[in-house]
Parts: sequence; structure tokens; C-alpha cells
Amino acid sequence: MQKVGVIPGDGIGPEVIKEARRVLDSVTESKSIALEFEEFPLGAGHYLKTGEVLAEETLQRLSRKDAILLGAMGDPRVKPGILEKGVLLRLRFHFDQYVNLRPVKLYEGVPSPLADNHRKIDIQFVRENTEDFYVGLGARVKSGISNTSLSLIRRAYEAKFDVGVDLKDEEELAFQIGVITKHGAKRIMDFAFQLAKKNGIDLVTSVDKANVLTEMYGLWREACEEASARHGIAKEFQYVDAVALHMVRNPERFKLLVAPNLFGDILTDLGAALQGGLGLAPSANINPSGVSMFEPVHGSAPDIAGKGMANPVGAILSSALMLDTLGHKAAADEIESAVKEVLRSGKHRTADMGGKTSTSKMTDEILKHLAHR
Repeated sequence: MQKVGVIPGDGIGPEVIKEARRVLDSVTESKSIALEFEEFPLGAGHYLKTGEVLAEETLQRLSRKDAILLGAMGDPRVKPGILEKGVLLRLRFHFDQYVNLRPVKLYEGVPSPLADNHRKIDIQFVRENTEDFYVGLGARVKSGISNTSLSLIRRAYEAKFDVGVDLKDEEELAFQIGVITKHGAKRIMDFAFQLAKKNGIDLVTSVDKANVLTEMYGLWREACEEASARHGIAKEFQYVDAVALHMVRNPERFKLLVAPNLFGDILTDLGAALQGGLGLAPSANINPSGVSMFEPVHGSAPDIAGKGMANPVGAILSSALMLDTLGHKAAADEIESAVKEVLRSGKHRTADMGGKTSTSKMTDEILKHLAHR
């Protein structure tokens, strides 16, 4: 029995997770896969009621799960950053989910603002998920002399920074520190090159801005060079702005990109546009030897919550990624195939794709295709 923690979250999160659970229940029953689900009411409602974001006891309970399925975080009643940092980022860091895997696929029948349906877009995005400029190290200082002490604590290491600033002729200054370690760069590169080998991909594209941020991304490039030699797979280096340009003009040239945290976040949202929108985009936050978390790329979309307009495909494909990671590839492939067939027909499109199909109806159609497989 494999155990899954479910966090429906905010806005449309509970709606899309409900639909993902319907698909999971269908395919696990047909494949005799034993999953046990436990729901955790984290998010805006819980925070506003209790003042608690994420308790240590909840983390301990989640640590006993094999995977986590998450809907979305964010609510206009709560100051931005409280839930996103307090739940989403804390889970990623606590469970050392250092891989953010975001497949970008343009399925036949899906209208895309940047590509027509005859283009073959199939990109694996491997985003480093625990370092770079998302480590949360920064401060704002006023004019004069100040000293700021900052700490970065990870399972593998601890780093402390004492930043002294003597600010003259300016009222206020803000700074943010980006961090890349040799350990962090090596393990994400190893994951990327191993994934390339598994999928028969012969070229890994490494994303950076080493011409400007020379120290951080110089170390990043060294790790890529070493991983390429270690795994016997070719690599290329591309600046992030060039990658963005090529993704719009010629996305077919990319098969697997490995990117630092900030650039990976931005480029994968561009990738979602390539595949037809955020509602279609799945993601996985992976610790290969620990607890991984799976979530659609889209946000909580409170403006359409409760209206039956949300696209459940991103959450359903995220649940397929979860099954694949848990060792049930055949079941995951069946889910993706059913999604492909529904999208290919062009008959059923939710509002984000220019259609009128409801959230539950979209899932009904996917379940029909699953039943006939």
C-alpha cells in the first residue's frame, strides 16, 4: 500500500484535485494498484481560521507518505507570499525536492497562441528547485551603515552570510542573494542527464546567464561539463534570453533543458503557453530518494473558483506523473493516452481553451476513454 497526502489548497485547487482523484480511482482499480489517500486542509481557509500556516506535526505526518498531491496555493484574503512561501516552498525545501520536472507537450487538437497543431513540441524541463535566487536571502537597508546576518540551512549544508552595507546618498537599498552550490548543481545535472539517457535524448541544453552572473553560473556550467562527460551525452550552453527566443520561433529544437530555479520558473510558464495554457501543464517536485510532490502549474484562480470552469487536465496529468514516479508507468501512460484522445477530438474544451466544457464534463470524457482501453 502506497500512501498519498492530498492538499486540495485554495481557489480551483479543490475542484481540479477532485477530478484528478476520480481519474486515479479509475485507473488504480483497473490496474489493481493500492493507494491510500489522506487529505490535509492546508491553505487560506485553515490559515484564516487557525492562524497556522504549516505545523511541524503536519510535516511529520506528510513525511510518512510516499507522495503528495497538491491543488494550488493563494487567496486574495491572505497577503501574497504567506501561503506560497509558508506551505509550497517550505514543503519543497523540507523534503529536499530538488527537481522540478515540467514536461511541455503540444497535444494534437489543442489551440496554442505560439504554435499550430502540426508542430511536434515535446520538451522535458528539468528545473533546479532549491537554490538560485529562490533561497529567500535578502534584506532592505536604510541609508547609513548596517549589518545583516542571513542563514541558509539545507539538509546537505549550512551557509551563513554577514552583509555589511554603507549606503550613502540614497534613502534605501534592497538586495537579494542567489546561491548555487557544487552539490546542488551536480545532483540536478545528474538527474537531467540520466533522464536524457532514459528517454533516448542525445543532447541536453543547459540554461544560464553566465556572461553576466559569472560566478554562480560559471559553477553551473562546470557541473554540466562534468555530468556530460560522466554520462556520455552531449551538452550545449544557451543564455536564458536566447532560449526564450528559440522557444517562440523554433521550440522543436529543444528536447531536454536543465535550468536554474529562477530561469526555469519563467521559461516553463512560457512552455505552458506553447502547449496551450497553464491549465494543461503538469509538474512534479521530486526527491528521488524521498517524498515527492505533484501539482498543476496553474495558480488558484479565485475568480473562477466554484464555477465549474477550471481545466482539470494539468492536475490529471500531474497525477499521472505521480503514478510514474511511484513505479506505475503503465497506468500513467494510460492516463496520458486518454487525455490525448479527448484533446485530439477538439470536441471538449474548457474555457481557457476557448470552449464551454465544464470541469467535471472534461473528466467524464477522459474516464470514457480510460474505460475503453
